[in-house]
Amino acid sequence: MPAIGITGGISTGKSTFVNCLRELLPDAKFFDADAMARQLTHHDQTVLAQIREKFGNGVFDANGQLNRSALRAMVFQAPEKRRELEEILHPPIRQHWSREAAKHRQSNEYFFADIPLLYETGGEKLCDRVVVVACSEEVQMERLMKRMGLDWDSAAAIIAAQIPLAEKMKRADHVVWNNGPQGLLLEQARFLGNLWTGE
Repeated sequence: MPAIGITGGISTGKSTFVNCLRELLPDAKFFDADAMARQLTHHDQTVLAQIREKFGNGVFDANGQLNRSALRAMVFQAPEKRRELEEILHPPIRQHWSREAAKHRQSNEYFFADIPLLYETGGEKLCDRVVVVACSEEVQMERLMKRMGLDWDSAAAIIAAQIPLAEKMKRADHVVWNNGPQGLLLEQARFLGNLWTGE
């Protein structure tokens, strides 16, 4: 069965779309890159040691736990710091999901990889198809500011750090447009699910 990559921009609605797919294709297998990153930064001692080495003790609390908001603030303010963090996290994430994708290609189960920075990391080469979840710039900004409590400039800087959505849409096999209510997203998920399963 094919490995299908799901990506988009920050706050375009990837997670909501993935939840629609989970509902419609209950037997499919899903990989969540963000969840994997959280797991690595909570439990993987090698990753934590690399973060400490690159970012210092200031991003850890008194108990030695990673202070995710301190790290996030640091990487969003400095592109080179963001790249350093990506260089630590992306190789183990990619290794894990590419192994999962290869395993599921030999099975009868659909495999979906929810990877926010799919194109940024060249991960599309490991997918049989790519779905980009997109919305208008205005809607994306509004959602991001509301979700993270950011001002306009901070939200714009985060969006600017990713490959432009228009570029991702051009490269995608399927584009899901998410400007409207969740019901429309579910309809698009149903349409693609039927397309993939040949129904």
